[in-house]
Amino acid sequence: MNLAETLVDVNDLRMHFRISSGFFKRQSVYLKAVDGVSFSIKRGETLGLVGESGCGKTTVGRCITRLYNITSGSIVFRGTDISRLSERELAPHRRYMHMIFQDPYASLNPRMTVSDIILEPLLAHGVGAKKERNDRVSELLEMVGLNSEQASRFPHEFSGGQRQRIGIARSLASEPEFIIADEPISALDVSIQAQVVNLLEELQDRLGLTYLFIAHDLSMVKHISDRVGVMYLGRIVELTDSGELYRNPLHPYTRALMSAIPIPDPDLEQSRKRVILAGDVPSPIDPPSGCSFRTRCALAQDQCALETPELEEAVSGHFVACHLV
Repeated sequence: MNLAETLVDVNDLRMHFRISSGFFKRQSVYLKAVDGVSFSIKRGETLGLVGESGCGKTTVGRCITRLYNITSGSIVFRGTDISRLSERELAPHRRYMHMIFQDPYASLNPRMTVSDIILEPLLAHGVGAKKERNDRVSELLEMVGLNSEQASRFPHEFSGGQRQRIGIARSLASEPEFIIADEPISALDVSIQAQVVNLLEELQDRLGLTYLFIAHDLSMVKHISDRVGVMYLGRIVELTDSGELYRNPLHPYTRALMSAIPIPDPDLEQSRKRVILAGDVPSPIDPPSGCSFRTRCALAQDQCALETPELEEAVSGHFVACHLV
C-alpha cells in the first residue's frame, strides 16, 4: 500500500440548502451548511474533523458519500471525481466507501436480524454467492468482537455498544477502503467509548482502512487522528497534524476549544487560563462578512470584517484561516 497516495481529495466543497421564508413561504434563502471546504486524505490515514454542533462537519461527510447532491466543488475518490456522477455511475464507487452513523439505535432497522443488516450491502453490490455471503457475516461478527451465533437476533436485544459494533460490521461488509465515522461514540456510555475507538484502530491496522473521523470530543480525536481539521460555521479554520494542533493552536477559535479540554491534574487545571467565547454562533443563513468568527473573537480588527481569510500554510504543514496569524 502506498501511504503517500491520496485517496480522497475535496476541493472548495459547498452545500447550500434552499429554505422557504416570508409570507406564504414565497421567498427563498440559502443555509450555507458547508461553504468552501478543501482537504485531502491519504491512504491509511485518519483525518479528524471537529467543531461545535451545527458547524457543518456531518454535512461534509454526507456530501462525500453523495447522500446529498452538492451545490458546487469537487470530490475526487480513488482518482475519479464523483461529485457529478449519476446514481448509476456512482454505484460502483459506493462499494468502497461507507459511513458509520452516530446513533446505533436509529441506524439499524429494528425489523431486520443482524444477519440481514450485514448482508444488505453485499446484496446491494452483488458481492459473492449465498454461502460466501453467509460466511462473510460470521467473519465480520467475529471481527468486531461479537459471536456469529448472534446473527439471528434483532437489534433491540443488544446494548448500545454492541449495536455500534453491528453498524461497524455492516460498514465493512463490502470490503471498503474509506470509512466516514460520524460521531460514532457520542451516543455511547463513556465506559465503552474507548472500546469502540480501539476497535476502529485495530480494524484500520488489520484492513488498511482510511478514516474521516467526525467528532466534537477533542481528546478522543487527538487519540485516533493523524491530522485534524477544525470547522467553524461551514469552513475549515485550521488544519494540521494532530500533535502540532494540540501543542500549537494558531486560530483563536481553536485556542478556545483547546482551553475547554479538562486536564487530569487539579493544580494545572485550576491555574490555567480559560478562553471564554462571547455571544452565540451566527446563523449560517446570514453569516458575518469577512471572517465568520470575527463576531466572537476578542482580537478582531477592521480587516476581519472586510476580507474572508483563506486557509493558508502558516508554518510547514500547518494551515490556518486567520488574518492575524
